[in-house]
Amino acid sequence: VLNAPDRPLPLDSLRTQPSARLHPHGGAPLLAMRAGVLPQWSDEHTVALAGEVQAARREPDCARFLRAMYGNTPARWSDALQGSERLRAIVNGLTRLRFCTPDGAMDFSSNESATEPPPGLLPWFELPGRRTAGQLVTFGHWSTLGKLDRPDLLGLDTGCVWGGALTALRVDSEEPEFVSI
Repeated sequence: VLNAPDRPLPLDSLRTQPSARLHPHGGAPLLAMRAGVLPQWSDEHTVALAGEVQAARREPDCARFLRAMYGNTPARWSDALQGSERLRAIVNGLTRLRFCTPDGAMDFSSNESATEPPPGLLPWFELPGRRTAGQLVTFGHWSTLGKLDRPDLLGLDTGCVWGGALTALRVDSEEPEFVSI
């Protein structure tokens, strides 16, 4: 993106989009993000942290933020994290997360299906004590998981990049509705 000839258009679009949001839906809001939510984060905390990332992307020197956001550390969330490490942990949780250790450390080396997690790892949504448990959450970024339709969890990645369907979620109806093409 930073080296693209049409850089202003995708960069401006990226800078204005939240990394997580709460959608009004029926009696309870729907929490939506690209990949996952760390177990320490509630729905409102998740949206507030996504706001920190969005504010950093809107800074005049957004390129500096983008260069610093790539990496696998820190693997564990702490409210004491600051600066680029804090922002990187938030970005990694919201955009890359699939598996964690039972105590919440992020793992970025595995992308297997959630039905057969690597030893010592759990899908982020199966972690004990997850603060968003019971909250309706929708996410993607896990093509080997496929469509997931549980009362509290809606997985949307149906492998479009690998030749599968492109799936979206309609949230303006009484019940969330999967739409695939």
